[in-house]
Amino acid sequence: MADAERAGAEAGAGRGDAESAAVGAGAGRGDGERAGAEAGRGRAEPAAAEVGAGRGDVKRAEPAGAPRTRAFRLPGSGLLASELRTTFRRGRTLALLGVLAAIPVLIGIAVRIETGGGGGADAHGGGGPAFASQITNNGLFLVFTALAATLPVFLPMAVGVVAGDAVAGEASAGTLRYLLVAPAGRTRLLLTKYGAVAVFCAAATGVVTLAALLTGLALFPVGDLTTISGTRIGFGEGVGRALLIALVVAASLLGVAALGLFVSTLTNSGIAAMATTVGLVITVQILDVIPQLSALQPYFFSHHWLAFADLVRDPLLWDDVVKNLGLQAVYVALFGSLAWARLGTKDITT
Repeated sequence: MADAERAGAEAGAGRGDAESAAVGAGAGRGDGERAGAEAGRGRAEPAAAEVGAGRGDVKRAEPAGAPRTRAFRLPGSGLLASELRTTFRRGRTLALLGVLAAIPVLIGIAVRIETGGGGGADAHGGGGPAFASQITNNGLFLVFTALAATLPVFLPMAVGVVAGDAVAGEASAGTLRYLLVAPAGRTRLLLTKYGAVAVFCAAATGVVTLAALLTGLALFPVGDLTTISGTRIGFGEGVGRALLIALVVAASLLGVAALGLFVSTLTNSGIAAMATTVGLVITVQILDVIPQLSALQPYFFSHHWLAFADLVRDPLLWDDVVKNLGLQAVYVALFGSLAWARLGTKDITT
């Protein structure tokens, strides 16, 4: 009986172990299910994130074969921009612009000291428009006076220096042949050089105009403008006339620019080209005042330079201004063609 009880107890213990094992197995299955669920969620979440990112990538991606939009650029604009940077970064160019800016300031200070801020300055002879006597009455006249003072000598000399060095300077530095490699041919290079000189003409004239305008506003009264004809126009219209005259003066320098560019193609020395161009400008200025050459003087590029004074009349007189602009166009066509022919046949070895 004792053996039977022990056997029953052992069987009961066996059933308890079995039940415990079953419970453990159930717990194991529960843990397994929870772990599987967590693993499933873990795998599902990155996958969902990747899918979401994929959808975002698909939305951001450009359709296959879609044409790309490119910014429009004028042919040769890159070469011109490079030439302008080179030109206006030179110390010589900056020095020329600084001298031109100082001239209106000196004229304004001299007139202010002479008149003491009141009364009119005596107009001195010289064949140019009598603007100086009006400066103390209206500071805007300093713009016209400064342009009339710099146009015969200082502005064309500055343009002659820059134009004379345009091609010859590259040749003397040994960089001209590198500029002529494809895709920049000789014609394109010549047009770029002339474009840079033309921009300098506008910049030099603009510097004189701006310096004169600021000096006139600082030292003298401003207001309604009395024209050469005796009529009065508003200050705003007077400023517009000043800007129009500045454009005409800049265009008047284009003939000198073409002449200087042609001279620059004749030599490999930048200094020689600059000196020759400036010398020609001075020579033409002298010949233009010799009475015995009156038959030739209308064909000199400088003969109608001071015709811009007619733009300070009321109404405007355009006859001599148009003659001046037409003459500059002839010089540009003539010496531009000569420069193209010379550069096209020039043997460039350096």
